[in-house]
Amino acid sequence: TQEVIDDISSGFNIPSAPKTLTKVQRICQAEEPDINELSKLIASDIGLSSAILKVINSPTYGMNRAISDIQQAVMMLGYSSVSMLIAGILIKKSFNGKSCLNLERLWDNATYVAEAMTYIGQNIKEKVPLENLYATGLFHDCGIVAMSMKFPDYKNLLIQINGDTSASQTALEATKYNTNHAVVGYYITNSWGLPKNICKIILQHHEEDFFDRSTDHMNHLIYATLKVADNIADKNQRLVDAPRWSLIKDDCFNILGISQLDYEDLQEDLNEKLSA
Repeated sequence: TQEVIDDISSGFNIPSAPKTLTKVQRICQAEEPDINELSKLIASDIGLSSAILKVINSPTYGMNRAISDIQQAVMMLGYSSVSMLIAGILIKKSFNGKSCLNLERLWDNATYVAEAMTYIGQNIKEKVPLENLYATGLFHDCGIVAMSMKFPDYKNLLIQINGDTSASQTALEATKYNTNHAVVGYYITNSWGLPKNICKIILQHHEEDFFDRSTDHMNHLIYATLKVADNIADKNQRLVDAPRWSLIKDDCFNILGISQLDYEDLQEDLNEKLSA
């Protein structure tokens, strides 16, 4: 509701979308995007150009040879993918302030989930735009960053959540803070111009009845891929399943058309690829 949006905009340290991102989105959303203009804009920022080349050359994209030219990378990734990748790169740099969490570790986990989602998307029968998977993974917990800056005791709640599976993380957050990181994340991604369906998935990514609430099959695929990737990340880092994973595991497997054995193969392959 507008009341919730007003509360978030006034009460949280939410960075505005950078001018560079606004320029990139303008170029990419044009009827005939100018690849030369976009490539020059990216190349003028060594941080952006390095990050774009790092992504295109990552194991998850499986290129046969190294890509070193920005224009070639843009052509291979596509305009939509480049736009969302740049949003993801810039969001990490845009939060300034004191946090009760290790933000570098948080963004590393988000990158892992994004790359895991991309890899899973390449290995299921139904095809999902990889840029949508990557952006969802990268942004799905961005609201946690804002929460960690506003609430000094937020880390204590996260510790409690890891040992309490009686309710979802967002429900426990709402009880304590009268909001949750999914709502804040929705506000951030919406204000940064991400596609509406990705914003809504981020808003609902802790809703265990998501498949009943949504009728869009593509959104089902993205949500299921996120939950599988998120659990693989938890298993990799903490050696345990994500809280309440058992409640949605079977539905996610059914949506993606995978079995427990397929999941275990994906987990093993991902750990090998991403650790390399």
